[in-house]
Amino acid sequence: MNRHALTLFELNSLVSDVIDTAFDHAYWVEAELSEAREVRGHCYMELIQKDIFSATPVARASAKCWKTTWTRLKPKFEHTTGQQLHAGMKVMLLVTANFHAAYGFSWIVQDIDPTYTLGDMARKRMEIIRQLKEEGVFDLQKELAMPMFTQRVAVISSENAAGYGDFCHQLHENDYGFVFQTQLFPAIMQGDQVEPTVISALNDIYNNVDDYDVVVIIRGGGATADLSGFDTLALAENVANFPLPIVTGIGHDRDESILDMVSHTRVKTPTAAAALLVDHLAGVWSHIESLLERITGHVQQRMEAEWARLDRVSERIPILFSLVKERQGAKLQRVMTDIANSIKEQLTREQHKVTMLTNTIRPLTEKRLTTEHNRLEQLTLRAKALDPERLLKRGYSITLLHGKALHDPSAVREGDVIETKVEKGMLTSIIHLGNSSHHK
Repeated sequence: MNRHALTLFELNSLVSDVIDTAFDHAYWVEAELSEAREVRGHCYMELIQKDIFSATPVARASAKCWKTTWTRLKPKFEHTTGQQLHAGMKVMLLVTANFHAAYGFSWIVQDIDPTYTLGDMARKRMEIIRQLKEEGVFDLQKELAMPMFTQRVAVISSENAAGYGDFCHQLHENDYGFVFQTQLFPAIMQGDQVEPTVISALNDIYNNVDDYDVVVIIRGGGATADLSGFDTLALAENVANFPLPIVTGIGHDRDESILDMVSHTRVKTPTAAAALLVDHLAGVWSHIESLLERITGHVQQRMEAEWARLDRVSERIPILFSLVKERQGAKLQRVMTDIANSIKEQLTREQHKVTMLTNTIRPLTEKRLTTEHNRLEQLTLRAKALDPERLLKRGYSITLLHGKALHDPSAVREGDVIETKVEKGMLTSIIHLGNSSHHK
């Protein structure tokens, strides 16, 4: 069986002819970008449509915007929306069908309606704002007070951004000579990585939150487009709940981002953020100087009043001293008279007591002496009656053992020497417990 086969190019060319015939005009299409990239001036997009209930893709397509068209559409879109094309963005495109024999089918973008994207962005922003207000965190930053001496600054920015350098120069080279301490917490300030990197920087600051007075989030030196990363719920919640005041200066003139809305203070540029901190400290310094002047004035007035009062008192001192001297002299005379009278009265009372004691002591002493004399005579008679010499004269004797009177014969032992004292002398004897004794 003979078959006539087409080449792939021939087949694709037929398809191209059919598409060119069937889709002979442009179509407006609503879609979400799953990818958008520029290559050599051309913009390549991947379009997607998701199921409204499950978010599952139900349609996909590729789209291209050639350089000549993209050069015209890009600045208009970014100026209107303030953002670059990025994944997740809703767009409305004017497209024509194109089937290339070598590269297949794609939609060719002829125009973009930025107002559609702007409306979708506004809807998302309003939804995030509504949720933040329902959570009660939308105005939390506004309730914080900027510390009086705001000098320790945590900066969240891109390390190599020109805006960060401008901020540091403006801050440290201020006209007042104020000293600030800054520490950079690097983050990506453009594109899809804004949210996770800024939240990570906030977490690092929170871990040492007592080391800082304020947080400054700045972005500068780049395009004003692609700021969608600052319009996310997660980033807004982190900023709104942060315990330190947060100043934003992300460098754009369009409507405020959600990050700007929930921050403590929003300024347009990094240099404006630095100027804000310098002006705040200058206001504090001015207030201190004002208080110093008031204190100095009050002290001066008080000193003048006290000097005047001192002068008046000094004038009255001689008169007051004379009066006091007279009063104290009279008082001293009265005290001396009272003391002299008291001493006389006391001496009279004591002299009377001495006289009475003298009259009482004499008869008592004489009586006591008589009693003791009689007692002494009785003791003398008794002592004479008990005198051993008198007993010896009457024929009695006293036996001594070891110089002591012997009362019990059983107290002596064989060979003991005893002495017998009689009126005319002393007898010495040696004890023999046998039948004889020796006497001297």
